[in-house]
Amino acid sequence: MANRLLIAAAGSLMLLANASAFAWSGGHFNAYTPRGEFSGGHAMSCGGGSCSHAGGAVGPWGRTATNTGTVTRNAPGQFSNAGTAVGPNGRSVQHDGSTSCAGGTCDHTGDMTGSNGRTARTSGSVTRDGPGQYSSSGTVTGGNGNSWNHSAGTNCAGNTCDRSGTVSNSDGGSVTHSGSATRVAPGVVTTGGGSTVYHGATVSTGGTVVVGAAPIYVPPPAPVVVAPVPVPVIVPPPAPMAVVAPAAPVLPPPPPPVVVPAPVVVTPPPPVRVAPVVVAPPPVYVAPARVAVLVPGHWVGRVWVPAHYA
Repeated sequence: MANRLLIAAAGSLMLLANASAFAWSGGHFNAYTPRGEFSGGHAMSCGGGSCSHAGGAVGPWGRTATNTGTVTRNAPGQFSNAGTAVGPNGRSVQHDGSTSCAGGTCDHTGDMTGSNGRTARTSGSVTRDGPGQYSSSGTVTGGNGNSWNHSAGTNCAGNTCDRSGTVSNSDGGSVTHSGSATRVAPGVVTTGGGSTVYHGATVSTGGTVVVGAAPIYVPPPAPVVVAPVPVPVIVPPPAPMAVVAPAAPVLPPPPPPVVVPAPVVVTPPPPVRVAPVVVAPPPVYVAPARVAVLVPGHWVGRVWVPAHYA
């Protein structure tokens, strides 16, 4: 199963590399197997380097499985993929990965996460060894740490492809498988296990693919929107604003005039003329000069008075 998924992924990448841009394409198939009839359909839309697909299948007991996803070409030989698969029991698996192709070999790595949160990792490669000659190998590691290695080879000549391979696990067990598919008519392929697959050529634009008598509604994948080149937006200049004359200022009424009483003129009293008082200076008495008389020393009582002038 891992090899089938890997080869299917390689085929999708080849389709993406050759697809330019188209709206919708779709188809359906009926597979008649020893276990009963399986029928399904798919639709695909490509644009801007990405292809989105949606598909579904119905088993003989009416149980349905669907798968949706997108493959994007990031650069020459570089691709990335992501999507969701929902099984008949309602459980879903989220898957994503990347693929690099060069020199006739495509290497792929990816992750798968189940509804229980457990993740498995895948890695592998597909090589075109010659016209109609392909070989593949890879490893799947489960969430519990167990791993499975697979290798296979495919040889196509004329309308028949023969394939054989081996799957071995980490416990040392191995299983070999082989088979063939032959194109017996346009759109009709038979396998060595007794299954016959009829591919229809119905093209659908509404998401409904008619399969046998029971229609299956396959929700169309989200269209790939390519952002247009932004066009410069010319913003016209704003219209000149009208100049509004300012309103005349409202002046308060003038205050009432202040009446200033007439100045009171006080007539000064006539000046009082005071006659100057003449004060006669006091007379100065000048004693007439006299001649000093020397008084000889003498006793006054019991006191000796020395000589002096008097």
